[in-house]
Amino acid sequence: MVSGTGRVLVLGGTGEARRLAGALVAEGVEVVSSLAGRVADPVLPPGEVRIGGFGGAAGLAAWLGANPVGAVVDATHPFATTMTASAAEACAVTGHPLLRLQRPGWTAQPGDDWRWVDTLEEAAAAVQGFGSVFLTTGRQGLGAFAGLTARCLVRSVDPPASPLPGRTSVVLARGPFSVDDERALLREHAVDVVVTKDSGGHMTAAKLTAARELGVPVVLVRRPPLPPGVPVVVTVDDALSWVRAGPGPRTSAD
Repeated sequence: MVSGTGRVLVLGGTGEARRLAGALVAEGVEVVSSLAGRVADPVLPPGEVRIGGFGGAAGLAAWLGANPVGAVVDATHPFATTMTASAAEACAVTGHPLLRLQRPGWTAQPGDDWRWVDTLEEAAAAVQGFGSVFLTTGRQGLGAFAGLTARCLVRSVDPPASPLPGRTSVVLARGPFSVDDERALLREHAVDVVVTKDSGGHMTAAKLTAARELGVPVVLVRRPPLPPGVPVVVTVDDALSWVRAGPGPRTSAD
């Protein structure tokens, strides 16, 4: 088991983070899950929960210095780049073992029309000329699409903030979504292109299946690179094994 008090800080907000916290709590491990607080009514994991940022890498390092923690698992969203960078920097400073738990990205299937870009700004440029755009990138960063003149459908858990495209319809919903529902949504709004991040996982993958069945292209934003030197696993079981292994050499997955 982890060193020190055996207490584990899970940087969460994802389904994997909740499952990891639940499994650790079931094994008698003390867990503190930290949520960013960007969702008004988050699904809370088992164990202790703190909500709100740390104040960057320095703030997290200070928190780790003031709170007994044996290890840190960064199980935040694949696009939570600021938190992931802060975790790597803070743990390097404090000497706390750090693991990155990140689900695999999506894999194209026969019939998919996927168009990869590196940024939301590139995604906005890639959908110029389309008449009806389904934006499923989350409510953060929608300003990159504010200049679009197409009809835009935005789906998010909480209401998005301005700026938004001029002709925007908003659907407030939390996954998972079924293929039937996604197919009906694309047809109802006459969507002719989908924009999403390569988040991976099953919660929102149905839109990709629906797009493939309807012949709708998908613009996907690639994942940002991970900090070097941090070990990475892709399943909750692997994260559990890492925590159980406790202190010792930790190899990184580049």
